[in-house]
Amino acid sequence: MSDHKDKSKLINRLNRVEGQVRGITRMVEDDRYCIDILTQVQAVRAALARVETEILKDHLDHCIEGAIVSGDADEQRRKASELIELLSRATR
Repeated sequence: MSDHKDKSKLINRLNRVEGQVRGITRMVEDDRYCIDILTQVQAVRAALARVETEILKDHLDHCIEGAIVSGDADEQRRKASELIELLSRATR
């Protein structure tokens, strides 16, 4: 993570997600209605997806762009391979 402001924003989001997950645990312990629990699970997944998107944008803006600007073909291939591998794992 490069930008301090963005990093603290992501940490705040992750702390909220952590709180949401603890809330889901309490809901399960309290035998809450399944649909209510599932709704909260979907909210957590959406929040994590937003965090993932922000981190991916940061990676593209700094790491990938840096490899392109460097002119180092090996580094460019490495960064591209990392990104391809990450995206392929997401579809498994």
